[in-house]
Parts: sequence; structure tokens; C-alpha cells
Amino acid sequence: MTNVGMLGATGYTALELIKILLRHPDVRFTRLTSRADHGMPIGDCHPALRGQLDLQLVDFDRDDFCEHVDVAFSCLPHAAASPIVRQLLENGLKVVDFSADYRLNDIQTYDQWYKSEHAQPERVGATVYGLPELFRNDIRGADLVANPGCFPTTSILPLAPLLKNGLIDESEIVIDAKTGISGAGRKPKAHLHFPEVNDTVSAYAIGTHRHAPEIDQILNRFCGSNTEVVFTPHLIPMTQGLLSTIYVRPQAGPVGPAIQTFRDCLLDFYRDSPFVRITESTPSTANVVHTNFCDISVHQNRGRIVITSAIDNLIKGASGAAAQNFNLMMGHEETTALL
Repeated sequence: MTNVGMLGATGYTALELIKILLRHPDVRFTRLTSRADHGMPIGDCHPALRGQLDLQLVDFDRDDFCEHVDVAFSCLPHAAASPIVRQLLENGLKVVDFSADYRLNDIQTYDQWYKSEHAQPERVGATVYGLPELFRNDIRGADLVANPGCFPTTSILPLAPLLKNGLIDESEIVIDAKTGISGAGRKPKAHLHFPEVNDTVSAYAIGTHRHAPEIDQILNRFCGSNTEVVFTPHLIPMTQGLLSTIYVRPQAGPVGPAIQTFRDCLLDFYRDSPFVRITESTPSTANVVHTNFCDISVHQNRGRIVITSAIDNLIKGASGAAAQNFNLMMGHEETTALL
């Protein structure tokens, strides 16, 4: 059995990850931490776990945590993660980090977008990006994996194969993404109260969302391209789910290759990826929530290619990907506890 610990176990992604890993035959939870709620039984924090996991939340203590844990999942916020992750790595633990502290290619971009001091700048740009469908071989055996953001997951998965194969113009990529409210986290915020978000759709962080450089840098890292995506997120009055509609121009010109060429490219690229489904019909969030699937379809509209991509933002966009990464890091079947 692998002793698993979780840092920051009170959030939505933490709950989903615990639910997934409780089904894993090789996982035993030994430590769950919370600075604010230490001493509380996990079943009181997450009532869905009552009768399934008998652990109390504890404050983080490095020596105690490292003595009882083999693999850690860090669900701590950006900037708060790297100081603790560094301690865990120094003590020989393997870590899957949910924050953005290790996702980007260089410390300058991190400083620009997160404006925080990084406790381990030498690992920025030298850490495996945890999107298994693209970096599966690098994840195997890694000691630290940077779990992707939800918007990047639903954007990178459809775009990477098409860019890699030179099918689309890298300079014209527009991503219109819509997400459920759970993506904003569990901490109460006035602008996310039910009366503020019900019966309305709104765009936010136009031109300033931190996932834009992540999308660009990972696409450029994987494809050797030079993208500068136009990315706009929207908040939708639903709990879970994320749908991205992506507009691109075919590389061959206004008409470009036949639409089947794009579908065949995706089908071939993901033929050994059990959680990516290339569909003829337009994906719906209803068909992917509470699963680790990403559904992708490709269509043509007036000389442009329109790609739609749907995931559960908390699962494939966070906790399900983390479980995939754990499986690869520890030598398990990638689908263990996820299918």
C-alpha cells in the first residue's frame, strides 16, 4: 500500500480526489491537513465521506507528515504551495501539485502573472507538466508533477495534435470557455453568492486570466509552435462542467484540408488515451460531469475550424488528472480507480 497525504484537504478538488482514491487498491490515506480546520473529522468537513474515511484534519508538521506519507497531493493555493512542496521533496516524497507554482516554463513569466516569491525557482521550467495524454513518458517515475489547470486541459488537448501536425494557423487561436462555479473554489466570495450568479452568464478576467500563459507555454513546449491565444473565460450558473469552443484557421488557407483530416488527426493521436473521446456530435458538459473524460468534436464554419471540448472541471480538470498522474508515477494502470 502507498501511504498518501493531502495538503489542504477541505476544498472541492480535494474532496473529488479523496472519493477517487478511496476506490484505489493501492492507496491508504494517512494524513489530511488543514490550517484552519485542524482537529475536525474529515467526514464533518466533507459529509459525503462519512463512514468512508476515519481521519481527522491536522495542521501541517513536516516531520510527522513525511514520516507517515509516501506520496503527497498538494491542494494549496498558488505561492503557498512551493515552500511546503520543497520540504516534501527534500524528504524524499513524491508530489502532485495542484497549484500553478510549477506549471510555467520560466520564473519571469511566473513573477509577471502571480507576483509572488517562489520558494523553488530552479524547478520552474524543469518540472513535468501533468497532462498524461501529452507527457505520459515524462510523468512515469517523476518525483514532482505539476497538475494542469482546468481551462488549459480543455484547450490544450484538442489543439496540441493539430498544431503538432501543422494543420492550423498558430497565430489565430480564439478560445471561448465557460465553466461552472465550483472552479472558483469553496471559500465564500460575495460575487459568487447564489443571487449574484444565478440566471446570468458573465465573462471575466478578459486578457488577464492566468491560464492564458499556461496554454501558450505548454502548447509551445509540446509543439514547438509560437502561439498567442486569445482566451476569454465565462462563468455559467452550474456547479460542475467546462466547455471550450475554440476557433482556428486551417493552415492551408480559408478552405484548408477536409474536416475529416482534423478528426483523423485527433483519433490517431489519442488512440491509446482512454479518457479522450473524439465525437461526431457536439460535446455537452452533461456527458462528462463526474467522469474523467474529455469529449472533443471538430466542425467547419465559413472557412474556420470550430472545435468544442468538454470536461468536468473538478475531475479531468483537476482531481482525475491527479489520479492519472499518481498511477503513472507509481507504475499502476493509468485508468485505476477512474473507470
